[in-house]
Amino acid sequence: MTDSGGARAVGTELNRALWDERARIHGTTEGDRFYDEASFVAGRRTLNPLEIGLVGDVEGRDLLHLQCHFGMDTLDWARHGARVTGVDFSPVAIARARRLAERTGLAAEFVEADTQALPASLDGRFDVAVATIGVLCWIGDLAAWMDGAARALRPGGRLVIVDLHPACQMVASLDPLVIDWPYGGGEPHKEVSEGTYADPSVRTERREVVAYPYSLGEIVTAVLGAGLTLTHLGEHDAAEFDPRGFLVKGDDGRHRLPLGDSHLPVLYSLTAAKPG
Repeated sequence: MTDSGGARAVGTELNRALWDERARIHGTTEGDRFYDEASFVAGRRTLNPLEIGLVGDVEGRDLLHLQCHFGMDTLDWARHGARVTGVDFSPVAIARARRLAERTGLAAEFVEADTQALPASLDGRFDVAVATIGVLCWIGDLAAWMDGAARALRPGGRLVIVDLHPACQMVASLDPLVIDWPYGGGEPHKEVSEGTYADPSVRTERREVVAYPYSLGEIVTAVLGAGLTLTHLGEHDAAEFDPRGFLVKGDDGRHRLPLGDSHLPVLYSLTAAKPG
């Protein structure tokens, strides 16, 4: 389902304000669980084995990172040998990404753009397009997002997505178990955001944001509608980190979402190829 243009534009502006603020905060606080710019500059790696395994060898390849935030993962792909371009709609994030590239001495191009309306200058330039964790829930026009990713790929290029599983996104808390998010539908949902996942101790201005729930079926249908060929769809009941802030950490150090005697999937992974 596609959000109307006017409502989508309003949602984009609300969400941009949130991510501008987060781009100023992330990596700058003592309790940050996700970002530490100093250690990254010193050589810390950020990509996880799932992403690396799905994308494969990127040495000498052109890689597009969609919704790159302030560029850490983009630049880590550069450390793996890729020629990288990161795209984000936050001007604050893009400015910070460019500074981070300078600090690390890594070559990268960063483009300020809405991933629902990628510039034509990116068309046909990339061997792989990557989007990971907390991506499609911010997208009002899923078809436009997929079409842009497909346009950016060369014939034979691949799209790789690793994101929060729709079942995991439904859950607000485990104890007590609260389900407050629909499984799919694509309808815009206004919410109030306060603080940041990177550092729960940080208090920020309460902001209205707009998010969009998509089922796996809707995501796969959008991939196919963009003319891509689905090559992999995986569901994963454990993650290397806790993106929701309430998952249960096991003895193996991985985080899970228990439900009775089993676990709900935490992440899904998807790869698709552009014919040619």
